[in-house]
Amino acid sequence: MDEKELAVKTANENTEAEQAEEFKMRGEWYVIHTYSGYENKVKDNLEKRVESMNMEGSIFRVIVPMENEVQIKDGKRKVIPRKVYPGYVLVEMDLNDASWYVVRNTPGVTGFVGAGSKPVPLYPHEAEALLSQMGYMESRLKVQFKVGDAVRLIDAPFENFPGVVSEVYPDKGKMKVTVSMFGRETPVEVEFSQAEEL
Repeated sequence: MDEKELAVKTANENTEAEQAEEFKMRGEWYVIHTYSGYENKVKDNLEKRVESMNMEGSIFRVIVPMENEVQIKDGKRKVIPRKVYPGYVLVEMDLNDASWYVVRNTPGVTGFVGAGSKPVPLYPHEAEALLSQMGYMESRLKVQFKVGDAVRLIDAPFENFPGVVSEVYPDKGKMKVTVSMFGRETPVEVEFSQAEEL
């Protein structure tokens, strides 16, 4: 490897490390419960409160989980955005007394989702999957699988089952894997993260 290739490789590794570090430096994702139908109003109100109370250092993003739904009406195809989880809003934040107070006292917010009075953040893989599904961030999962690949499922209920990829849905981050159960070939739809190559 010559000096130029080494410099490019080092620059790419540094960029990836910086992006990973930037992702780590952000807060955790919490789910807040709202009055049904008030999700967008809560998002707007919370964003205004964050700005007016100078909380940008603790509350980073507010997202109403949405997805596009295709409807065919009178032979015409229409794409309509719809709320994935009505009554819920995602907030990326560092949880402290001040940020909790700002979110909790935003009009339309009925509380945080969590055990008892303590908010519980989403696991990073849950947050990443939700955001990727909605197109808010580029999926970190590369489409590494193709039809015919031998794989092993690594998540319940089919953990450790070997199979063969029969279909791949890159836009959904999923694939169909044919596994042998009780002497029969059975198709199972799984996310890319639920399988590994053999």
